[in-house]
Amino acid sequence: MSNVIHAYRGAILHSLADPAEVGIEASYAYFEDGILLVEDGKVREVGAAADLLPRLTGVAVHYYENALITPGFIDTHIHYPQTGMIGAYGEQLLDWLNTYTFPTEMRFADKAHASEVADVFIKEMLRNGTTTALVFGSVHKQSVDALFEAADALNLRMIAGKVLMDRNAPEALTDTVESGYADSRELIERWHGKGRLHYAVTPRFAPTSTPEQLAMAGRLLGEYPDLYLHTHLSENRQEIDWVKALFPENSGYLDVYDRHQLTGPRSVFAHAVHLCDAECERLAETGSAVAFCPTSNLFLGSGLFDLKRMEEHKVRVGLGTDIGAGTSFSQLRSLSEAYKIMQLQGQKLDPFKSLYLATLGSARALYLDERIGNFATGKDADFVVLDYQATPLIDYRLKQSSSLAERLFALITLGDDRVIKETFAAGRSVHRRDA
Repeated sequence: MSNVIHAYRGAILHSLADPAEVGIEASYAYFEDGILLVEDGKVREVGAAADLLPRLTGVAVHYYENALITPGFIDTHIHYPQTGMIGAYGEQLLDWLNTYTFPTEMRFADKAHASEVADVFIKEMLRNGTTTALVFGSVHKQSVDALFEAADALNLRMIAGKVLMDRNAPEALTDTVESGYADSRELIERWHGKGRLHYAVTPRFAPTSTPEQLAMAGRLLGEYPDLYLHTHLSENRQEIDWVKALFPENSGYLDVYDRHQLTGPRSVFAHAVHLCDAECERLAETGSAVAFCPTSNLFLGSGLFDLKRMEEHKVRVGLGTDIGAGTSFSQLRSLSEAYKIMQLQGQKLDPFKSLYLATLGSARALYLDERIGNFATGKDADFVVLDYQATPLIDYRLKQSSSLAERLFALITLGDDRVIKETFAAGRSVHRRDA
């Protein structure tokens, strides 16, 4: 018995490669009137409606007028326990952690609270068109259970881990080398590889882990070679000075992680705002990735991420919201702020590069580009429908646009959650704005 095929018709756009490597024109495929065929949660085919319609006898076609179908957005750095403190006022990184983050995360000792926040978090991501994310939990293992339970119920591709933190934090939020190892292993055995879920070993950042705990994190990665490593790197100058004081024997911030076997494929370092050339070279050499978090870097006054420099060193770059220092779950908002960050450095962010960063580029950063990120045959059918008439201003502005690039850029610049008409995960509708 054959599987049911679903056809989705509308304007369709997806990335094929990094514009920095192949040029803009070769980096994407666009169908003004296209069809996306989905079978058993996977992409079967994508192409022009004129070519595919004659072969679709008996297949129901879902038509989206005045809309653009793209791959689902991917968030390579976000803290789900911080959902309730988004928009907290007036601090830079280290004071912000002590004033807002740590008190908020203490509440996740309560599984019921963790489940409540996980539900809000997942719904917000889907409302904003995000179908995959690399997520910080809290130090409590039940925080990760709550998130994975919510994600698994919707068959989402999600990566998460419990925070490892055995110093320089409130006692209620610290673990030990031994308990951190035991809790992480228990979560790995329960969740890693279940459905579309993956586990990330998650030291908060170097200052809150002893060398012994960082070594333990490296040991976990050795014991389970397909795990992720998720942490922070060079976000704030005061933080960098603190790392130098705590680890005087290391040559720099990245070297702390590198010496503990925490760099490599599937290692994602959030922010990476203040790096030297040698650190960029080492990230590229080890296959590590960085998460560009525009709204967070601006909100906390951390600095301006140099995307061009990362491209020159061939470092994998994903896009992150970094909720709750980040100010929006919307990757459209992230890209709008990314454009401004580039402008402040005399650089340009092309809209097709933006599309790449939010989809295929982030999939590459997570080493998931064989499964998600575009509409290549056999990939998971994670996609979003963007509404060209989401607001009166967007509708009016797009009618003045004379090219696909102009329409895409205007949609990014003016868009937010209202643009997301529908979100699909593994071929299943998981959010309908107008339901």
